[in-house]
Parts: sequence; structure tokens; C-alpha cells
Amino acid sequence: GMTAGAWKTSAGTAARTPVARCTNLTRALEAYKKAGIAVVGLAADGEHEVGDLAALSGPVVVVVGSEGKGLSRLVGETCDFRVRIPMPGGAESLNAGVAAGVVLYEAARRRA
Repeated sequence: GMTAGAWKTSAGTAARTPVARCTNLTRALEAYKKAGIAVVGLAADGEHEVGDLAALSGPVVVVVGSEGKGLSRLVGETCDFRVRIPMPGGAESLNAGVAAGVVLYEAARRRA
């Protein structure tokens, strides 16, 4: 479920954006992969850069880890792609919400 605070800060977007909740994330990601959906995990040390990832043009699941630890090892290994966001200016990382926004924007831009 979503908290009242999450609904409020989404400014209505939560009503139009599919969000999944599951009890076993790795199992759910494997099911998405079997259905032909690319699984993209956000990771500061990702092998791919978000701007170069063609998978964002099609059906995709975006996995955002915790702000402190990122993706768990098993979830990271389950992802088809581990993606990093370029960080000019020496910044180390973005918070989870901002990072998700950057990736969702890039996916929307490619689909326009």
C-alpha cells in the first residue's frame, strides 16, 4: 500500500503510475523477466549508463534500492541491467526518489 504522505507528494501521479508490491522481490523480478519485461536496477556502480540503455524504450521494471545500501546482492544479480546515473561535479549519489525520477524521465523521453 501507499501511505497518505506518498499520495500527497505524488501530486496525483500515483493514481496513474503502476506500482507493484510483493513479498519476495527476487521471485517477482524473475516472473517479470520470464514475461519478457526488462528488469533495470539502479546502482551507483552499475555497468550501464542510463542514457545508453535501449531497454528503457520497451516494457521495463525499474528497481530502486535503499538510500543507504542500494540494491541487495541477490536483487542486483537478478536484474538484467544495473544502471548508473552520471554524476558530474563530484556528487556521490542521488536520493532514491530523485534517481527514480531521472530514470523514469529518460524512459518517457525515449517513448515520446
